[in-house]
Amino acid sequence: MTDMLTLDAFEEASAKVKEVTQKTELVESPYFSQATGNRVFFKPENMQRTGAYKVRGAYYKISTLTPEELDRGLITASAGNHAQGVAYAATRAGAKSVVVMPTTTPLIKVERTKQYGAEVVLHGDVYDEACDHALKLAEEHGYTFIHPFNDPVVATGQGTIAMEIVQELPLVDTILVPVGGGGLACGVSTFAKLYNPKIRVIGVEPEGAASLTAALEASRPVKLPSANTIADGTAVLEVGDEVFPYLEQNLDEVITVPDEELIVAFLDMVENHKMIVENSGLLTVAALKHLPATNKRVVSILSGGNMDVITMSSVVQHGLIQRDRIFTVSVLLPDRPGMLVRVANAIAEQNGNVIKLEHNQFVSTNRNAAVELRVTIEAYGTEHKQQIIDALRAAGFEPHASQTML
Repeated sequence: MTDMLTLDAFEEASAKVKEVTQKTELVESPYFSQATGNRVFFKPENMQRTGAYKVRGAYYKISTLTPEELDRGLITASAGNHAQGVAYAATRAGAKSVVVMPTTTPLIKVERTKQYGAEVVLHGDVYDEACDHALKLAEEHGYTFIHPFNDPVVATGQGTIAMEIVQELPLVDTILVPVGGGGLACGVSTFAKLYNPKIRVIGVEPEGAASLTAALEASRPVKLPSANTIADGTAVLEVGDEVFPYLEQNLDEVITVPDEELIVAFLDMVENHKMIVENSGLLTVAALKHLPATNKRVVSILSGGNMDVITMSSVVQHGLIQRDRIFTVSVLLPDRPGMLVRVANAIAEQNGNVIKLEHNQFVSTNRNAAVELRVTIEAYGTEHKQQIIDALRAAGFEPHASQTML
């Protein structure tokens, strides 16, 4: 394995990718440092050209191709970020590019890939189905296939992230890296261990697509029956067999994260760092609270920021609900003048902000006995929510709280 991803190869790749990458300096996070008991830094590849780290591996791989391989045209399969990297790098190299993307790929990633010059083909529900179709097209048309992760050359390009981290923070203790197919984790962990074996490198994958965890348990890549996660960029059924030996050797630990934790992580990043990070990139943010609070220097790699507005809106709403910053209470009250004012006053006295009111007169056949008032309220959090509920109860009502989307 050592003749493929070497320090010399990483150095060569680092010089090459600088031709197309933007400098993504580490961002220290006082908020997450205080919340986790470690000194937390972010490597903001969400700010990278094409919106993700993938341009590194794609550009480095394409730079190693022969003129004949470029002339045949390039093809790849991707859930979005590698697609944009290949499209961008291929256009710079003057080569035709075809990208097969799952039909579930967010619209913004599809459109951006086209804008970078690629022909886009939508096929399959997950990456693995798109990849099978891309390999079929490559055979039919003679295209050169650029694998998004199962290629040591691509992984070397991705590993330049780790080189930049240690250059900027030489005493880094822990690096958190997202895992989908394993290319990024392969490059990052291999360089880190070559540079300093004492650096802990922890892979983070979604609970609903934990292909690396399954592979480590079996000591070989295994195919999951399904991938169910909002982290679409890491929804891969099987980790790459070419990169797996490096992952098995160089990763110190793998953490799995449920989707619910990604939702609140998105909210935290927007509010505390004013950064848009896509769900796959949030894996390492959510993983921070799973680390022991030992005042270590921890770097979380934010792998990408390509999220469509509809998804963003949904994640924000779910995050606010999970944090009890939006909730709904229903109260039964007689249908007579002044009752609505009493409810509104009780909420206002606790500085609750009413977002929506629903007045249901048909909850009972006896309107004088009871009508239902459903009030959706904005609060500061769980404690404030409880204060509002207690105030309604003190005013003579029996509020029933529930979670609801706007």
